[in-house]
Amino acid sequence: MIGWEDVYKVVVAMVLLYVALGLGYGSVKWWRMFKPDHCDAINHFNAYFIIPFFTFQFTCNVDPYPMNYRFLARDVVAKAIAGVALALRVNLWKEANFSWAIRTFSIATLNNTLVVWVLLLKAMYGPLGKTLGVQSTVTQSLLWFPLLLFMLEFRHTLDYNSKKSCGPSRLSSIEIAVATNDANNISTTTKHDEMHLQKNPNIYACSLAIIWALLAKRWNFKIHSIVGGSIQIMAKARCGVGMFSMGLFMVLQEKVIACGMRLTIYNMAMRFVGGPLCMAIGAAALGFIFGTIISLPLLIMYYAISEVIQ
Repeated sequence: MIGWEDVYKVVVAMVLLYVALGLGYGSVKWWRMFKPDHCDAINHFNAYFIIPFFTFQFTCNVDPYPMNYRFLARDVVAKAIAGVALALRVNLWKEANFSWAIRTFSIATLNNTLVVWVLLLKAMYGPLGKTLGVQSTVTQSLLWFPLLLFMLEFRHTLDYNSKKSCGPSRLSSIEIAVATNDANNISTTTKHDEMHLQKNPNIYACSLAIIWALLAKRWNFKIHSIVGGSIQIMAKARCGVGMFSMGLFMVLQEKVIACGMRLTIYNMAMRFVGGPLCMAIGAAALGFIFGTIISLPLLIMYYAISEVIQ
């Protein structure tokens, strides 16, 4: 059972993040320190330098050999359940489309693990929670985020091809089949998406880090102090710069709730109900009682904080 002391630990861990977010928001909203083009430059700096260095440092310290594969399998099952449910809805509900399915899948199953997940689990459950959070983060960075990026690029290319050949459309499942029925078109679309993925430095950082972790833990390698220090000095800025960038993003929107109340309620339902439900079903399917490690109140708190931050 979660006590007040546990709640206090979570609050302490989260306040630090919200201070940086508030500074980013206030620097534009009240103090007029940055213009939109400045904000874009800060976001690019965060995406192309800070995040990759942090991802590498975070991942290279993981020991991949004693990983809890049962826990990771539960995560795969949960995401597979969500994917199948969304695929069925796209084909059975006329208002659903491919873009809607991608967005819903990301909202329900993919979260801001590097900023929120590990901090919460460490504050609540100490080394065990941190270990599971790290393992979840590594698999998400290596597998789920690249898959999501590929699907987004694939959808973008299909949308462009569909509009080019057939005019504007909602890109339903039938239209996707029309747009991709030619083998050459599929090959071109895939190559285009791969080129965009190759420009993502975070994928390279995570891949190199997990390769290093496999070698280092097997033969007891150590990173040279100059290399390690150079990585660390950039990685240390991750939480601060990342939350600062989120504050900049929030203030540049026309409204605090940019998508409207209806979509906000839908997104909250996916976060608070859909995501935890898939996790619970995945855990039950593998005979793994997830609640013994992470209680439902913590899950709800985590999804709530993730929704606010993202």
